[in-house]
Amino acid sequence: MNYVCPMHPEVRSDKPGRCSKCGMRLVPEKEKQEAHPGIKPEKNNYDRLLIIIGLILLATIAVAIRDLQHGTFTWNGTVTNFMAGFFLVFSGFKLMDIRGFAEGYSTYDLLARKLFQYGYIYPFIELAFGLAFLASFQVMNVTIIEIVVMAFSGIGVLMSMLKKKKIQCACLGTIIKLPLGTVTLVEDFGMAIIGIALLALI
Repeated sequence: MNYVCPMHPEVRSDKPGRCSKCGMRLVPEKEKQEAHPGIKPEKNNYDRLLIIIGLILLATIAVAIRDLQHGTFTWNGTVTNFMAGFFLVFSGFKLMDIRGFAEGYSTYDLLARKLFQYGYIYPFIELAFGLAFLASFQVMNVTIIEIVVMAFSGIGVLMSMLKKKKIQCACLGTIIKLPLGTVTLVEDFGMAIIGIALLALI
């Protein structure tokens, strides 16, 4: 049986292994079309994404109402809580199948393309963001780093979209399959914009 890289079909092997160019796991040649470019999201995957974001938003609103009742409400605190929930949940989905995330992420992220191991590190970066925002730890410094990381990731998404590449979004790991597109772009640049707004509120 021949094995081939989903992203670099010229890389072939007669046994399982990893691509010498991008580090992705080689798949049986007959599965190449399904490995990345041919993957289509299930019909209800967008609904699942909306439910996840909706729950994060509801939790944020619930905490904001509690703060209002206790006279401790602040807009920057509310935004910080939303970002904490977002990064904790999204990092959790990535960590459920970290290898699958790393392989998907390496197909469009600028750094992960060059350094495959970055795909293994990125979920922990998001986890660190979530914990830092939850604990209100060095919020200004963490926010600045978050803006840089998310904007950088968004640039990779934008470049892949402009090249009209049909690859899978890795924003929610491999648990929920979505095509790389507007949702991913909004996630990356959207969180960067929210970070900028948070800086203005601090």
